Amino acid sequence: MDIAFSSSRPDADTLVLAVSKGPVEALPLAASSTLTAGAAAARFTGEAGTSFESFAEEGGKVLRVVLLGIGAGGEADLERAGGALTAKLATSGAVHAAVEFPAGVSGKDAARLAYGALLRGWRIDTYRTRQPEKAKPTLQTITVVAADAGAEWERLSAVAAGVAFTRELVSEPANILYPESFVERCRHLEELGVKVTVLDKAAMTELGMGALLGVAQGSMREPRLLALEWDGTGGAQKKPVVFVGKGVTFDTGGISIKPAAGMEDMKWDMGGAGAVAGAIKALAGRKAKARVVGICGLVENMPDGAAQRPGDIVTSMSGQTIEVLNTDAEGRLVLCDAVTWAQKTYDPEVLVDLATLTGAMIVSLGSEYAGIFSNDDGLADDLVAAGKAVGDPLWRFPLSDAYNKLIDSPIADMKNIGPRFAGSITAAQFIKRFVDDGVKWAHLDIAGMVWADKPGPVWDKGATGYGVRLIDRLVADKFEG
Repeated sequence: MDIAFSSSRPDADTLVLAVSKGPVEALPLAASSTLTAGAAAARFTGEAGTSFESFAEEGGKVLRVVLLGIGAGGEADLERAGGALTAKLATSGAVHAAVEFPAGVSGKDAARLAYGALLRGWRIDTYRTRQPEKAKPTLQTITVVAADAGAEWERLSAVAAGVAFTRELVSEPANILYPESFVERCRHLEELGVKVTVLDKAAMTELGMGALLGVAQGSMREPRLLALEWDGTGGAQKKPVVFVGKGVTFDTGGISIKPAAGMEDMKWDMGGAGAVAGAIKALAGRKAKARVVGICGLVENMPDGAAQRPGDIVTSMSGQTIEVLNTDAEGRLVLCDAVTWAQKTYDPEVLVDLATLTGAMIVSLGSEYAGIFSNDDGLADDLVAAGKAVGDPLWRFPLSDAYNKLIDSPIADMKNIGPRFAGSITAAQFIKRFVDDGVKWAHLDIAGMVWADKPGPVWDKGATGYGVRLIDRLVADKFEG
């Protein structure tokens, strides 16, 4: 689906009139009184994301007319309206929709609605060979009739491209997307000016990444550590902001194997790495004036004869030893070595990791919020604020020595799981042990957010792209010069 901007109404088969919250007033159509009466009868009052649809003859041509509620016209309302428009028209038979706004709506606001429409329009049909005719998408173009959106649209469309890339990665099945192919999917970022660094198994072995490699040893797919570096400061920003993503491209649980029911969902256990890669694409695409590094720890967790066993002890890159009591608590083993390498390589002052880490997080928060854990109140507040602003919400959880003691091991420095309760907190405490003194760190457990069983304001069922807009807003608000 294409988004276009025009200063005048194009020849489209569908006319969309954006309506602010309140009674519907005169419309720029010959059939204005009929449409306003119909909208009143349908109790349409312009609430964000609501709509009233009818048909009217205009200039000798019958048009589909949609009154689209934009509420109070804030960012969230406009995005919701744009998403609702795409959801309504995507398979409706409409091919070209023109969107007009009330007087006084800026090009920036118009771009925000178009952004929501573009986000909601993403879908993956790669593996469909046949569909019912009425299920096939028909909407090809949305033309926004408004003042020039200019730089605002360039920025928002770049972020939408990053979200789409994350959704693509998260949606792909594990026979298509695995550590090596994940890396290849990211190669195109070099065209945007991103520096790509890849560590293979031999390099990670030489560095002593025993925790990450232990997870990967049961799979025929070799692990990779991928670093994506964007510097929009021309070298002025000496220390980058670093984001680390868990990239378990499929998680069987290893020897501690998961139940068969629902295991297919574990193709999206690389959602943290997917978010990091998409965020780097967004930042590079809009030429963000910041230095940012995204690191993806990429493995597949399988249960063959070479797989690590419950009770094994591995030595992490940091030198700390880990008793692996449950091979299905593998994400933290991947992250700890990725975090250590990130700190040794880039010496960051701020490090944020994103991971679909624990089922306990879904038990706690469902699919409404991701959890955040942090050693710095300011960083935590900044992340929560960024998430609220873009619709990637976060809820903060505690960290303390009382929880930390729950992962002490009697025969190693630590064990990779604690007791049954507080599972998300003990997982965060595990990662915290690998964060260097003086580094501001936050851990985002996004297990309930990367995949949706029902449509949302700007996503359909499936991959949501959670985390891309959050990272982009954090960088924009706090780290761009």
